[in-house]
Amino acid sequence: MIRDMTVRGLSPRTHEAYIRQVVGLARHYRRPPDQLSADEVQAYLAHLVQARKRAWSTCAQAAHAFRFLYHVTLGQERAQFHVPAPRQPQKLPEILSREEVWRVLNACARVRDRLLLATTYAAGLRVSGVVHLKVSDLDADRMTVRIAQGKGGIDRYVPLSPRLLTEWRVFWQSSPPRHWLFPNRAGTRPIEITVAQKVYTLTKLRAGIRKQGGIHALRHAFATHLLEAGRDVHTVQRLLGHRYVTSTVRYFHLSQGRVLATPSPLDLPEPPAA
Repeated sequence: MIRDMTVRGLSPRTHEAYIRQVVGLARHYRRPPDQLSADEVQAYLAHLVQARKRAWSTCAQAAHAFRFLYHVTLGQERAQFHVPAPRQPQKLPEILSREEVWRVLNACARVRDRLLLATTYAAGLRVSGVVHLKVSDLDADRMTVRIAQGKGGIDRYVPLSPRLLTEWRVFWQSSPPRHWLFPNRAGTRPIEITVAQKVYTLTKLRAGIRKQGGIHALRHAFATHLLEAGRDVHTVQRLLGHRYVTSTVRYFHLSQGRVLATPSPLDLPEPPAA
């Protein structure tokens, strides 16, 4: 199964998640998964939902893992493992204003922390993308940032902020660049995603900002602020690396300028007297 996932280009995090789900299935029945029937696998999914009260996303991940195991690796007939989608309220994330973003950046305890958060916001990156940036990904001649193997295994380029480049050059005067833009202490690997999340959370608290959300809030702010500045949705879609424009359109609902530009009907001109 690991070989099949590797050949198909699934990420290491997907490998770990799928194998974890298959191990859970085998432990539940105390039998090898290839000796289980489709009905038994479906019953285990129901057990995750009803008895173990697992989150819907976790159960859906298990269903994907089982489909891969049985359909791809074991080559069995397609069994329609499924988990009913719950009815959940559609919650919009709390968006940081431009002023709040600057409060966060100015509250950073270290210059490297500020560069981590500034790079995330300036390029609208996912946390997995920003921690894996290499020094060579910053192209000062073309003023671009190369995002290698982003979500879906797709490379893309985003503009390199002149202000961000200046801050990096000042930092490199005292700390010469190495291979990774954000290396661990040994310099052998990039920092872990959890480290970047912790930097954002602690800095946000230091800045006195109580809005919910982790470091991904900077990506939300990037998209929303661009739309508020008048950028068209298709440009923002390409910068975010969204495959479908529908994923980008939701930021219209988060754009304060567009919402506030719509007047209340109470403020419309009064109708002429009868």
